[in-house]
Amino acid sequence: MTAIESASILILATDGYERSELRVPLEELKKRGAEVKIASIKSGEIKSWDKKDWGDTVPVDLEAKNVKAEEFDALVLPGGQINPDLLRVNEDAVRVVRDFVRSGKPVAAICHGPWLLVEADALRGRKATSYHSIRTDIRNAGASWKDEAVVVDNGIITSRSPDDLPQFVDKIVEEVREGPHDRRAA
Repeated sequence: MTAIESASILILATDGYERSELRVPLEELKKRGAEVKIASIKSGEIKSWDKKDWGDTVPVDLEAKNVKAEEFDALVLPGGQINPDLLRVNEDAVRVVRDFVRSGKPVAAICHGPWLLVEADALRGRKATSYHSIRTDIRNAGASWKDEAVVVDNGIITSRSPDDLPQFVDKIVEEVREGPHDRRAA
């Protein structure tokens, strides 16, 4: 069990992340006392996509190639169409997801973020949700897709869209408190 006030949480993203899906978890988890770091496939800053155009940026704390899952209590994967599509073809990013899944620690993906769980083969035999346009991808990866705000299966948290962010963040906090889960590896 890890109290959110002493938790260390990693957000994995790159250019084109959906602004609210990174900013809300980042700000809310920090507000609740967690230390939150941003990892990416590049150093410097990454730029958001905000509704219909490029948005603001966030600084990158560490590159994906240097991430060690044992140094964190949970992983958050924001969506947007661009961000997870770029990450799922990057070996370092997919390794980070696989390492967290193997560790049993909570992994939370929202909107198109579950594409990374698909690439890491982490959804087979699980219940999950996502943005509706990728539900077939989720099903083809072996998951039972649910049209619900948040779906949790053994510490793997999935959510549909920015509308579900309050429930998504609450579930991340709950799963961090529960601690690692005994689950099969990706």
